[in-house]
Amino acid sequence: MITLYIIDDHPLVAGGIYMMLKDVNYIHICGTARNGKEAMEFLETNEPDIILLDISLPDTDGLQLCEQIRQKNKQSKILGLTSANDASIITQMLHRGANGYLLKNMERDELLEAIDRVLNGKIFLSKSANEKVLEQYASVNSALEDKPALTRREKEILDLLNEGLKGPAMAEKLFLSPYTVETHRKNLMQKLNASSTQQLLKTAREKGLL
Repeated sequence: MITLYIIDDHPLVAGGIYMMLKDVNYIHICGTARNGKEAMEFLETNEPDIILLDISLPDTDGLQLCEQIRQKNKQSKILGLTSANDASIITQMLHRGANGYLLKNMERDELLEAIDRVLNGKIFLSKSANEKVLEQYASVNSALEDKPALTRREKEILDLLNEGLKGPAMAEKLFLSPYTVETHRKNLMQKLNASSTQQLLKTAREKGLL
């Protein structure tokens, strides 16, 4: 029996997945969560085979939650679930430990195929998501191995760091709060595996991001 856990704040999505899988006797939906807090509490004592993770949750960023889940749980397969067909988000999700990516307009056969593929150790991207990635990269593997995909805001922060600006100055220039700027800076450090701003900029230059 394959156990499946749904993390999504929209009851209609969870209900739709229930309807898709209600007659699939080898899959058991073991629970649902509407936010990151509920999900992490459940996952403290449970290890489902498959986790369907919405990347847009009311209390946390789904990308960060994916990483948190992966740090605690190496076995469950995580499938990102969203309506956003964006190459940057897709590759970030994979970088943070997801095993695949589904769009919410998926058909039942695609969901079943995704479950089968990731349980067999493969990466699964929905057809339209895969096409979006291939617009930016030669293959999914190169997306994972090559330079990380940065959001538009992260690229702006990186450019300003390269110009020598500090947090308060960047916040003022971009009309953002200092907290938001610092969050983007931390995300950049994580994506480029850097422990200092100097190392961040050096790695960014090596990867052609500057």
